[in-house]
Amino acid sequence: MNKRIFLAWTLSVMLGAFLLSGCANTAAGNAGSADTAAEAAAEKTERAKANEAVVGIAQDFDSLDPHHMTAAGTKEILFNIYEGLMKPNAAGEIVPAVASECEKSEDGKTYTFTLRDGVTFHNGEAVTAEDVVYSINRRRDGKDTAAQLEALSVIDEVQGEGNTVTITLKEASNEFLAHVMNAYIIPADYAELETKPVGTGPFKFVSRAVQDEMVLERFDEYWGEAPGLSKVTFKILENAEGLILGLQSGALDLVAHLSSDQIVQLEEGDFEIEEGSMNLVQALYLNNAVKPFDDVRVRQALSYAIDKQAVIDLAFDGYGIPLGTSMFPSFEKYYDASLTDYYPHDVEKAKELLAEAGYPDGFSMSITVPSNYTPHVNTATVLVEQLKEAGITATVEPVDWGTWLEEVYGNRQFESTITGLTSDNMTARKLLERFGSEVGNNFTNYNNADYDAILAEALQETDDAKQTELYKALEKNLTENAANVYLQDMADLVAVRKGLSGLTFYPIYVLDVSALHWAE
Repeated sequence: MNKRIFLAWTLSVMLGAFLLSGCANTAAGNAGSADTAAEAAAEKTERAKANEAVVGIAQDFDSLDPHHMTAAGTKEILFNIYEGLMKPNAAGEIVPAVASECEKSEDGKTYTFTLRDGVTFHNGEAVTAEDVVYSINRRRDGKDTAAQLEALSVIDEVQGEGNTVTITLKEASNEFLAHVMNAYIIPADYAELETKPVGTGPFKFVSRAVQDEMVLERFDEYWGEAPGLSKVTFKILENAEGLILGLQSGALDLVAHLSSDQIVQLEEGDFEIEEGSMNLVQALYLNNAVKPFDDVRVRQALSYAIDKQAVIDLAFDGYGIPLGTSMFPSFEKYYDASLTDYYPHDVEKAKELLAEAGYPDGFSMSITVPSNYTPHVNTATVLVEQLKEAGITATVEPVDWGTWLEEVYGNRQFESTITGLTSDNMTARKLLERFGSEVGNNFTNYNNADYDAILAEALQETDDAKQTELYKALEKNLTENAANVYLQDMADLVAVRKGLSGLTFYPIYVLDVSALHWAE
């Protein structure tokens, strides 16, 4: 049996074991057990007639409060409910949303926003300057330690009068608009966001059943173009097999972020497969504070031992773009393609570095993966086989998403993990600031004095070209010091039921369902 066939076989066996060992998901069971083929077909027809769709997602929401949510999977869906003064579009531009226009002073310290006429919240109340001031202050004064909150700390004062909101900065920031667009506007003093979220987006909240589903309806008073669907139900199916069974049975109309082996199971189905980019940095993230990963030589050895193109070929059938640092190609001005091959696959070099670091016979390590993300599980399976060649014994530890968020991301109780990091705005800051030693969401515990110094300079720089060069210096630092083993920007493979049109890919991690519609 050749290596490629063996690894593919191993991958399928281990994935099957993970699925069987996972807790049963009631929603998954319901989706997969579709009453009968005839009933499923009838349900699909009725959904299309009613302009409704059911979207399968792999994780529950960590928060419905737009100023408290952390998980990328939460943000990509709540994008349909909430808006800021500005918002991103599919072309990668920052465009007016709740505000109709924005003026910046010559010194770059004052932004004046004119509120759009006729914008109302989902509860029917008109958006006022008071709501905007409240929302921005609430976001920047919160207890969250994420980079988004740090970015808003540049605000000195927020004032509102009539239909105008003026934001004064402590110092000029050429990234300000990219960050303020995620300061979502909510009604002043509204206290029920976790159970009855209210925003200004194209869809409004109807209901939520934890670990089961969330239902949204078209907001008929939306200020912008009306959504094509009248209702969208997001079904939560943490068992990866449940997503496929849901599609095959007719219970689901769309599922994003599928793996190539999942796509194969849908080849004979009633689907179109759309391909975009995930706009994330998938990596083997290392806890730099635990042995042996506190030694740069060990981290570099891992980088040489892993063949990222083989990972893409074996686990993703060639779909994906190899990466060499914490940046992806769609952020073109920040992306340094020269770092991609900084560590060519070289098992002997890996062994030499391990010997220098005091591990001539290798070592054992664990790779913790969220079991509901098949692509990460598949990646870990391939890495186990690759690391064996360098004498490293890796074991895969699948955990549910909630445990991963709490123990790995929150408490930093892990050796290594596989996940994808994203940016919810269109600057490099979110992908790079998190590796500063004093930043609260630096879950890998990367601690490098040079990195901290460059980061501090980059965050103070107001010249865009100079700041871009500093960000590239940060990327190079991460690569040279092998802070993590960077793998790829995964392809976003989306299964869409035939007849459902309008799927749009963004340069950031969002699932915009407002353009979806059933063909006539």
